[in-house]
Amino acid sequence: MGARTTIHDVAKAAGVSVSTVSKAVNGRYGIADATVQRVLDTVRELGYESSLVASSMRARRTGVIGVLLADFEPFSAEILKGVGAAMHDTAFDLLAYSGSHHGAREGWERRSLSRLSGTLIDAAIMVTPTVVSPGAEIPVVAIDPHTGRADLPTVESDSFGGAYAATRHLIDLGHRRIGFLAGRPDLRSAALRDAGYRRALSDAGILVDPSLVGIGRYELETTRESARLMLDSASRPTAVFAANDLSAIAVIDVAHDLGLRVPDDLSVIGFDDVPEASRRTLPLTTIQQPMRRLGAVAAEMVFAQLSGRELDEMHVTLPTRLVVRATTARLTGER
Repeated sequence: MGARTTIHDVAKAAGVSVSTVSKAVNGRYGIADATVQRVLDTVRELGYESSLVASSMRARRTGVIGVLLADFEPFSAEILKGVGAAMHDTAFDLLAYSGSHHGAREGWERRSLSRLSGTLIDAAIMVTPTVVSPGAEIPVVAIDPHTGRADLPTVESDSFGGAYAATRHLIDLGHRRIGFLAGRPDLRSAALRDAGYRRALSDAGILVDPSLVGIGRYELETTRESARLMLDSASRPTAVFAANDLSAIAVIDVAHDLGLRVPDDLSVIGFDDVPEASRRTLPLTTIQQPMRRLGAVAAEMVFAQLSGRELDEMHVTLPTRLVVRATTARLTGER
């Protein structure tokens, strides 16, 4: 009885790597059709049928697209709604997954993908991933990646342009002392919002005052502390741009605690346009980023990859727009 054919025999005969054979027989993403056919022909010729049978369950598509999230919060909730709407008339189901981080935020997407890919999901959409090269063998699209563009498809909003528009809006209302509550330093989109704020001031001939720049990190208590330091001062700003809506709402709460009226004493503008922004007693002026559209575009990019189509664009940036409501007003008086 001859020796049993191994995966190494198949790889050598087909002129490909062992990992390529594994991907081909398991129906994984990333192998050209001609290569898949060559591998499968070699499998039949060499009698590697037992491995095909053993892998048949793994080779089946699950019909599920996973959305991997670091946290469930307003931004990711809107993303999920967009993905769900795009999947409505398809044969795919949606799995929203936020694994336990055990205190370690860095690399959470790699751990999640290793648990889900190839068994529970056919493709993944990662929301604000810390890395954009997770090494997955399934199609992956990143939304608002921490480190920016890389070798996989990405979708993001124009954070720089939106921040510029927010700051310009306040300048056009006559404000010169404009505070900024920044987001998380590790997020590229947050850095771009910081850069947009600074560029708008520079273009208007206004120097950045370090005492008017605080770090909120998109965390409520940190934002409150920074806002209180900024507003409880004789040289406080007359307006504040916060890097997201939840931070802007926290600034408004601190202003009220200090006896400041919004927008009479302090104009406030946010970024995102989460549902709560328009539902407040004093609706929030903000920069609207198309959160649901981000999710829908990411889903469309996944569908294209699963069907073998080439993407029109690897990196998509969607426009933002200013939404003026009740928390900003023209500066009056001598301040």
